[in-house]
Order: sequence, then C-alpha cells, then structure tokens
Amino acid sequence: MTLRRKPIAPHVAELGRFVVNGVAATAIHYGVLSFNLKVLGIPSAGVANFIAAWFGITASFIGSRFFVFRRKEAPLLRQAARFLALYASIACLHGLMLFVWTDTFHLNYTVGFAIATVLQTALSYLGNKLLVFSAS
Repeated sequence: MTLRRKPIAPHVAELGRFVVNGVAATAIHYGVLSFNLKVLGIPSAGVANFIAAWFGITASFIGSRFFVFRRKEAPLLRQAARFLALYASIACLHGLMLFVWTDTFHLNYTVGFAIATVLQTALSYLGNKLLVFSAS
C-alpha cells in the first residue's frame, strides 16, 4: 500500500511563506534595534526603532518579492512604491487604532496592540497579494 501525499494548495503554501518571511523580517528589525541600542549606543529607543524598522521593511519587501509571492518579473520600483504606500497606510491605521483604544477609551495598550497587529497582518497579506505583488 502506497501512501500518496496530497499536494499543499498553492495559497496555503504562500501563506506559510508569508509567515516565515514575517518572522524573519521581525527578527531582523529586532536585531537591528538591539544593535542600535546596545552597540551603537543610540540613546533614544524611538530613534533606534525608526532606523531598525527600515531594515525590517526592506527585508520584508525582498522576502515578499522573491520568496512569498515570487513576482520578480514586475518592475522593482513600481512594486517598491506600492509596498511602501501599503505599509505607510497600515502603520497609520495601526497607530490610529492604538490611539483610539488606549488614549480615547483608556483600555489596555497591550490588548490594543495585539488587536491592531492581527489586523495589520491580515491587511499586509491581502494588500501585498492583491495590490503590490499581483500578477498584473
């Protein structure tokens, strides 16, 4: 009796690659943040994080283009511009949600951050798939 493995649906594999890419980009972001604070001695965590975020965003873009969505034939600058616009929009929404949750309703910021991050992750995947790395 031979067991045949059912192939993984392409969208499930893509979603898995998205998670792997996100974890890697987050690790890079955190690693650069720690480096900025501990090795370079940048006194402001906000400034150190701002710098580190660009490393994480760059890693996320490269991973998305070549690993997650595999749309390297599209023009690089067009994808990069769309990616940055998407991430800037999502970051603003994330910040607005946290402001309303914590500053307006005086609810726990950790819970608000978690909720906003779940929404951010979903919007990131859908936005990248449909707007940034679409086949067209």
